[in-house]
Amino acid sequence: MSEKEKMIAGELFHPGDAELCSDRSKAQRFMRAYNNTIVDDADVRNPLLEKHLGFVGKNTAIRAPIFIDYGYNIRIGSDTFLNFGCVFLDICPITIGDFCQIGPGVHFYAVEHPRNPEERKSGAEFGRPITIGDNVWIGGKAVIMPGVTIGDDAIIGAASVVTRDVPKGATVTGNPGQIRA
Repeated sequence: MSEKEKMIAGELFHPGDAELCSDRSKAQRFMRAYNNTIVDDADVRNPLLEKHLGFVGKNTAIRAPIFIDYGYNIRIGSDTFLNFGCVFLDICPITIGDFCQIGPGVHFYAVEHPRNPEERKSGAEFGRPITIGDNVWIGGKAVIMPGVTIGDDAIIGAASVVTRDVPKGATVTGNPGQIRA
């Protein structure tokens, strides 16, 4: 298995691999081009998104700047809005459904580091996918941790740190995020 295949599968991999370094360089070029576009210039922005991200649905808007590791592991549904400054550490798939509202500065961390200090010294990493359902609202500066699934119609309060799965229709706030009535 290549390091890229291991990475996408969520297995331990080495990010210094030549193919992954090349992929991150492509992501850097994409971010530079995308983040320098004019806010409402959909004719320039949409082709950049469609070319570099894994999937972007119809009528989806992503305000620059956006920050990514690779891009090809990011799938965003239709009629979804992402505000300024979202961060995607997308070593594993990060999927966002349709009709979602994502606030400014939301961070999606699909990356993990080994708990064992000797393994961690090696520089190896692994990841777990993040899945966001349909019609989810995530407030600004929230952090979505590796392996989290957020159900349809859920609300995540601003600055919340979501460390566990969120059921359909639930409201989560705080650090760590807790389900609220």
